[in-house]
Parts: sequence; structure tokens; C-alpha cells
Amino acid sequence: MRFLADLHIHSCYSWATSKKSHLRTLAAWAQIKGVQVLGTGDFTHPLWLAELQESLISAEPGFFRLKESILPDFSLPIPFCPAPHWLSTRFVLTAEISCFYKRHGKVRKVHHLIFVPDFTSVLRINAALANIGNLCADGRPLLGLDSRDLLEIVLENSPSGFLVPAHIWTPWFSLFGSKSGFDSVEECFADLSSHIFALETGLSSNPEMNRLVSALDRFTLISNSDCHSPWKIGREATVFDTSFDFFAIKSALQTPCDASGHRHLAATVEFFPEEGKYHYDGHRSCDFCCAPAMSRELHGVCPICGKPLTVGVLSRVLDLADRQTPLHLPDAPVVYSLIPLQEILAELLGVGPGSKAVMKKYLHIIQHIGPELTILMETPLVELAVADVLGFAEAIHCIRNNLVQRKAGFDGVFGRITVYNGGQKVRGN
Repeated sequence: MRFLADLHIHSCYSWATSKKSHLRTLAAWAQIKGVQVLGTGDFTHPLWLAELQESLISAEPGFFRLKESILPDFSLPIPFCPAPHWLSTRFVLTAEISCFYKRHGKVRKVHHLIFVPDFTSVLRINAALANIGNLCADGRPLLGLDSRDLLEIVLENSPSGFLVPAHIWTPWFSLFGSKSGFDSVEECFADLSSHIFALETGLSSNPEMNRLVSALDRFTLISNSDCHSPWKIGREATVFDTSFDFFAIKSALQTPCDASGHRHLAATVEFFPEEGKYHYDGHRSCDFCCAPAMSRELHGVCPICGKPLTVGVLSRVLDLADRQTPLHLPDAPVVYSLIPLQEILAELLGVGPGSKAVMKKYLHIIQHIGPELTILMETPLVELAVADVLGFAEAIHCIRNNLVQRKAGFDGVFGRITVYNGGQKVRGN
């Protein structure tokens, strides 16, 4: 079965998230976007865990769905929703942990995703983590815990669970981050490194960039939205073509392509990496950014104020790269680089992406054509005329063929990706 999964999201109990990030709203937006499997996020938070236990029931092995009595908290704009339970959004129990610790004389700040198939595993892991730090303070808890030791806790308390390092290149909080990360998976996870088999690339990098680093060849690369509001679901995602359950997802991450050549991990849905808010080096306070080559000429110092630049993802990838061109294996997943539909409409209509005009047209398109990601990736261009937006089909054609204008993000400022030279895109969290 082919399905889309967004396995890194946050609930309303995480810092700087929408108060609408409850299960009913998340499930509804997943269907609007065309995402069939959604991470719950934040299972370490007691209040969110109580909501998960109250609202979810078991579906396929390791998957959960909303109870039939729980309906979306707004009217869905698509005729095939609300779906019968066998088509409704599935959830996987997930959490993100921020580890803050000192190793080899340097402070490390690394984020990790945890995946488990059952609530028994959740309760065991939470009990272990509660002895280390406060799980009530944030849906993504900050713990004084070594990454290697967190992995050990997961393995000991959930034999079928697994850990994936999150947004691995983000400067401040990641495995390879320029500010507080490591230079290798092995340096981070030590004797347990063999239990790491997948990495999340993050919004500011894509598979092509990661495949410049031969040390990452053994790892499966996945993409997720890391969304802080329901309408951002699916801005990045992973496409599986395998059995529909938790254990099949884990197996696909361990062995993305089988001996017959079938790709169980079929594709990833990506930002154009320049749109990520840490792609280039820069200094936000001075509104200065630059490519890695110039950053090196400047010795990593802002030419305006003389303070250190925040070294971005592209620079960090090039620091660790040992190839001039990426290694593309024949069985590598397909990569879709996309712009969210609301932002395409904002450019074409000449208004902001959060405007009433954009939302009205967005809902019209979803209702008459189908889920957003299907429209962006698969719908024949001739069928897009119903959108009744001048240039819409042409814009989708340009995006599918990487014919876009790019202005790179830096130091926490999102980049801008437009179809036309004069367009401007404004992005929030």
C-alpha cells in the first residue's frame, strides 16, 4: 500500500504551537493535506498523553485512530470526509526529546524523535524520563541526558521502538549542528550507533545535500513537517509503499528497498532547501546572509557588526562532505520539492498566504480537485483548470520541474521560493 506519513509534529502543549493543535484538528488537516499516517508528537507530556489515551483506539498493528464518536471540530471542505474508520487518519505514538549535556568538553544540544507501537512502551519510557527532568514543562521536554543514554532508555523500555535524530543539520539543536553537534553518528551514540538506521534531514537540507557525505550512506533519509500548527502538516513528508502498520514503517526505514528492487520507502516530500530558515550562513540582527564561500572569506564574522555568523546547514554539510557530487543510488527514493498550496495561491493572487481570499480559493480547490499533496505531485495539469486561478497550472508545472526563484533563509529567517521573479513569499512557523 502506498501512503504518506508525517511523523514529526507537535501538540498544543509544546512551546510556540497553535492552541488548535488537538487530535480532531490534526486529523482533519491530515485528510485535507492527503497525509494518511500522522505522528502524535509529545507523548511525554502528561496532559497530551491523557488526551491520546482518551481519544485513540487501536487500528492496524502499532497504528491508532480516533474513536468514531470524535468528529472534526470544523467542517471539512472535501466531499470524501469525514472518512469511514478504515480510511481515516492513523496515528503513530511519537515524541521529540531535547537532550542538553556536556561531552568531550563541549555543550551538546541534540533533538531526537522516538517512535513506539503501544501505550505500554510510552508509560515505561515516560517513567524513566520523569526521573531525569520535568515532563510537564513542555511537550518537547528539555532533559539533561546524553543522546546515547536516551537511546538506551528507548531500547530497554520498548523492544520494537526506535529513535531517529531530528532535523540533523539545524545549527543550534541537532546531531550535526554547527553550534552544538557532533561530526558523526558514531561520536554521538557511541556503542549503540548500530541502532540508528534513519535520519531526518530537516527543512534546510534535502537528500541531494546529504548524499555528499559518504558516512551517511548507510542511513535512510526521511522528511517530516515538524509543524507547530495543523495547517502546516505535510509541508515535508515521507511516502511509503509497504504494509500499512507501524512495524512495516520500521522495516522500510531499516531496508528501504528489497532484493527484488521494490522501494518500500518510495519518496520524500521536501521544501526547496533554500526556504529553510538555516540554509545559508548569516546574522539576523544585521539582516546579513551569505553563501559558504563568502562566509569562509569573512572567517565566519559578520562584516556589519563583527559578531560571529550563525553557520548554516549548507556550510555544515560542506564541512563534512567528502564528495563533489551526490551519490544517487538506482533504488533511491524519489524526491518531490514543493511549495505549499496556500503560498502558491498567495503569489498568484497577490495577497498574503493567510488572507481570506487565499483560504476561500484554497478550500474551493481542495473540494473540487482533491487533497493538497495529490494536487501538487500527481494531478494532471489539464485537470487544474477548475481552480479558476490565472497561471495556476503553469505554476504547478514550474514547481514540479524545479523552475522556481530562490532566496535562501539564514539565522532563523525563512527563505523565499517563488514561481515568478516579482513574487514574494512570507512564511510563519
